[in-house]
Amino acid sequence: MRPEALLGAAAAAAIVAVVALAALVPGFVSAPPPEPDEPPARLDLAEMTLQAGDVTMGTATLETTVYLRHGGGPADNVTIVARATDRESGLVVDTTTREVGRVKGERERQVPVSVTVPREGGYEISTLLYVDGRRVDAATATVSGVDALTPPAADSSVRFRGFARRPAVEYTIESVEDGRATLNVSTYLTNGGDDPEPGLRLIVTARQADSNVVADRSEREVGRIGGGRTATPNVRVTVPNDYGYYLDVALWRDGVLLESTRAPADLDPDETVSVNETRREVAFEAGDFETGGGGAGERQEPAAAESTGDGPGFGPAVAAVALVAALLATRRWSA
Repeated sequence: MRPEALLGAAAAAAIVAVVALAALVPGFVSAPPPEPDEPPARLDLAEMTLQAGDVTMGTATLETTVYLRHGGGPADNVTIVARATDRESGLVVDTTTREVGRVKGERERQVPVSVTVPREGGYEISTLLYVDGRRVDAATATVSGVDALTPPAADSSVRFRGFARRPAVEYTIESVEDGRATLNVSTYLTNGGDDPEPGLRLIVTARQADSNVVADRSEREVGRIGGGRTATPNVRVTVPNDYGYYLDVALWRDGVLLESTRAPADLDPDETVSVNETRREVAFEAGDFETGGGGAGERQEPAAAESTGDGPGFGPAVAAVALVAALLATRRWSA
């Protein structure tokens, strides 16, 4: 046999022997080292912030931003639940669920989620963090005064403004005729913003103070008030004389009430004495305060008293006493 054939046979026999040993002897061929296990996921709520979103006349949306802090291995099936609870009643008014999915990497992630609540009162906003259906963290914040949030339709920089010695609403009595008084009601409207405010309308309602009955209502277009300017529109109402009234003044635009205020108008002939709150009858007539033609009404001088011979402070009773005394004196003199 040639040498080349012998060498080939020997090599084949060696390969067969190695394969047989690997199959029959455990550990003859070493397995690769196992990969190190990934650390468990660490996920929590680092912070939660609130801000106002869309606001309507009836509801307000509270935008919640949750800051997720992650470490370790990946976290799967991450879910955030936001819940709004009425602070007064304890009832849940809205719940929102946000699917985040898989979170990985050593980082912090922002997740927005919102709830919509009635535009009134205060609420407790809770955010719950779930991983694979298991709650792992929670955070809570409170918000109050939700009714102060102004919808865009009612957003205005114009306000009723009073001054140190002058109220925001005042009135003059223009005329009194057949038991009815005409009041000229004026007000001060100040635009505290930089931009003009157009399309404003003023409505004045006179309500009888005791019964709350509407005696008269009138309105006028205010038009446009420039930024930083004050307008003084006036509206006339006619009411029965000798009553007390509330003048309700309301500012409107496009069917939306922007601002309102109230002022008293006392045409009642009763006067309230402020110290002990006692009431006494006084000689008051609205006609005494009429302003005609834009000027102040002239006060009539009282008629001159007739010459009666009575001194100041002497009435009929004193005169009778004096007469009786004179008769007694005459009788005594005669005696």
